[in-house]
Amino acid sequence: MRIKCTVSYDGSSFNGYQVQPNERTVQGELQTALQKLHKKKEVKVFASGRTDTFVHAVGQVIHFDTGLNIPIDKWPIALNSLLPDDVVVCDAEKVEDTFHARFSATRKEYRYFVHSAPYPNVFNRNYRYHVAHKLCIEDMREAAKYLIGTHDFTSFCSTKTEVEDKVRTIYHIEIFKEHDDIVFRFIGSGFLYNMVRILVGTLLEVGSGKRSPMDIKNIIAAKSRNAAGKTAPGKGLFLWRVYYDN
Repeated sequence: MRIKCTVSYDGSSFNGYQVQPNERTVQGELQTALQKLHKKKEVKVFASGRTDTFVHAVGQVIHFDTGLNIPIDKWPIALNSLLPDDVVVCDAEKVEDTFHARFSATRKEYRYFVHSAPYPNVFNRNYRYHVAHKLCIEDMREAAKYLIGTHDFTSFCSTKTEVEDKVRTIYHIEIFKEHDDIVFRFIGSGFLYNMVRILVGTLLEVGSGKRSPMDIKNIIAAKSRNAAGKTAPGKGLFLWRVYYDN
């Protein structure tokens, strides 16, 4: 039986999602909990994608196969009783064996939070990137328009990536204020390594007056990481939702 779960986690104390030797990871915690439920039998967890160190998730999606006859509505309770406080299984459902958390996904939504105020907020320092100077939201919105559509996003991808095909589609970008926070909302077919953080870092340079909105066209055309802005810190980034055909 294949189980699909939606998982939330605070990435502050994790060395990313994917299992790594001698490091605390989200996948490691999930697989440890499942191994306990399965009487020490190893259970592999598959996710919609990896998140980096300090990156959070509201709606990460995973799947795993099991032979246990636990009622589907009891799976979150069973797993949460074995997981640490910074990882929560929010729901579970039985899916077809053809479902895959990564390959069945059609769109992903990420949100990035910037705390725009003269001083940092000590209580959200692990969940917001603080920018002390004023930002022009209108200029950033204008720049974001040039990112919509299907492009080769080489300029907005870490040079450490092993992915050769860097063409992705961004369907929607929204930039809005919530009190002292500026929220960047991205929905796309998929995102390259560090892509959202580089997009945000570049848009922040536009908002700071260091670049013009029109510069985005030239950055895309350059197909060079050196052409884009800095990589925004991981702590402001949330994997918000993963979309499937149903």
